[in-house]
Amino acid sequence: MSEASPRQESVIVVAGPTAAGKSGVAIDLALRFGGEIVNADSMQVYQGLDIGTAKSSLADRARVPHHLLDVVPPNVVYNAGRYSREARSAAAAIHARGGVVFLTGGTGLYIRAFLDGLIQDGDPDPELRALLEREAKCAADEGDTGRLHRRLAMLDPEAALRIHPNDLRRTVRALELVTHAGVPASQLRAQHGFRDRPFRTLFLVIDPGRDELDARIDTRAEAMIRAGLLQECRALRDRGYGAELRPMQAIGYRHMMAVVDGQDTLENALAGIRRDTRHFARRQRTWFRAVPDSIWLPPDPASAIDSRVRSFLENSDERSGY
Repeated sequence: MSEASPRQESVIVVAGPTAAGKSGVAIDLALRFGGEIVNADSMQVYQGLDIGTAKSSLADRARVPHHLLDVVPPNVVYNAGRYSREARSAAAAIHARGGVVFLTGGTGLYIRAFLDGLIQDGDPDPELRALLEREAKCAADEGDTGRLHRRLAMLDPEAALRIHPNDLRRTVRALELVTHAGVPASQLRAQHGFRDRPFRTLFLVIDPGRDELDARIDTRAEAMIRAGLLQECRALRDRGYGAELRPMQAIGYRHMMAVVDGQDTLENALAGIRRDTRHFARRQRTWFRAVPDSIWLPPDPASAIDSRVRSFLENSDERSGY
């Protein structure tokens, strides 16, 4: 007789595009089902980035425990590898307390890192990265912004197809992988197979629909300005966090930093935040559509979401399809 597989702990993912209402849904679910929230938003790990990342309020955090918020200052590098380790550690502690894990956020890479593990491709190489970034700058100065992406297309065509030619950060990282591993990242992914799946998962995608989402994005952008996003950016600048830092290049922060520096107006910044957030939300929806067995639900009515979660938790011996 073959040995029985070990019991998998349950995780409920509450994902979706920005401004869809997933944080509110997750808090309500956690209150009803005795859960705690593990953040899966790559910008909410940074201290001081509160308004522009739509972090849960201190009052909501007092109602429901939140983990992986405010982990590092904006000038400290934080990546998916570290996130996977720390988020899984937080989940293990929640499970040990008998709680339910609600993995909540819109960063697909972080969600996948938590659920599936990551390819063991080595730590980033700062020297190689700096060299590639300098080369990219020289190429841009010469009017050849696609030089590194063309090189990636020769070394790893599959990776190049997935990465936009203007996405320098991901292009550089893919070139790092090829250089260190000696094989394309696509081959590493095939070997890995993302088999490190210790969780039984219910994957919910909260989405109110495109038109409603656009309206929510516009409303939230205005609310962030009223709540003091410009003042938050000024405070970050006063603490020495410049626009060159990766977190400061996030939507909202890069727009408002230009206002802080006198390079743009508040009106233009608001329009830019709305536009770029809509584009970002569309990319998020595309990513989540590719998730097997994901269940798409509007933020209301809550009863439909509750019934899904209740059924999943009551049938805890069944394996998930994710």
